[in-house]
Amino acid sequence: MRPSELIKFKQAGRTITILTAWDSLSAALVEASGADAVLVGDSLAMVALGHATTLPVTPDQMLHHTQAVMRGFRNPPAQQPLIICDLPFLSYQCGEEQAMAVAGRLLKESNAAAVKLEGAEPETVAVIDRLVRMGIPVMGHLGLTPQAVHHLGYRRQAEDQRSQERILEQAQVLETVGCFALVLEHIPAELAGRIRQRLAIPVIGIGAGCDCDGQVRVTADLLGLTPRQPPFSPALIQGRDLFTTALDQWVRDQQAHPTTPTTPPKPDC
Repeated sequence: MRPSELIKFKQAGRTITILTAWDSLSAALVEASGADAVLVGDSLAMVALGHATTLPVTPDQMLHHTQAVMRGFRNPPAQQPLIICDLPFLSYQCGEEQAMAVAGRLLKESNAAAVKLEGAEPETVAVIDRLVRMGIPVMGHLGLTPQAVHHLGYRRQAEDQRSQERILEQAQVLETVGCFALVLEHIPAELAGRIRQRLAIPVIGIGAGCDCDGQVRVTADLLGLTPRQPPFSPALIQGRDLFTTALDQWVRDQQAHPTTPTTPPKPDC
């Protein structure tokens, strides 16, 4: 699938579904679910690597995990989900040249067909413009942007009219500069609906209500694998409890059948 397919889905009124993956196992699960796209999100810093935020993950690690995701697919290439890869913190904030090098490597050395960047500051817009002109599809991301956690925290964004108008303006800029889709995270549903109606590109929500062209979720959150759930992404099953209970039972079963004690051999005289 190509990024342009998502625009066709919006035009046809077909809801877009995107799930995250971080290794071959999670990729196989997401592919089997029938999701349209797989986001190799920098959330893997927390889900797979144990960090407290997304900030520590590196471009090399993002490439490593993206390659693992593509190895997890089982369908022929034409039937595989679209792979979108996050550009990690400081891979694009330091200028166009570095962003081109990181994004280009991701597309050259994996099956990723697009990258995602957070924010719409002038410097970021210039980077997106450069990437798009050089043939690298870009998905935008506004609202709660996890790479700005030390500035924004994890609270809902755009609560007042001024900030809402700013996000609406930024969304239009990102469409104009060439983004093929836009993620809106943890903002009021009414604002997300206004943006969806204003833009020709798909608006993908996460904690932004139902009036979006599609939804994206962290797969580990939906499966109940993460210690704490975001308020906008309740677990579909209590995965941690299910798996730990099953594994605990296996350990107990093994311990209930001890092996026959052995007598140490006597030393030679």
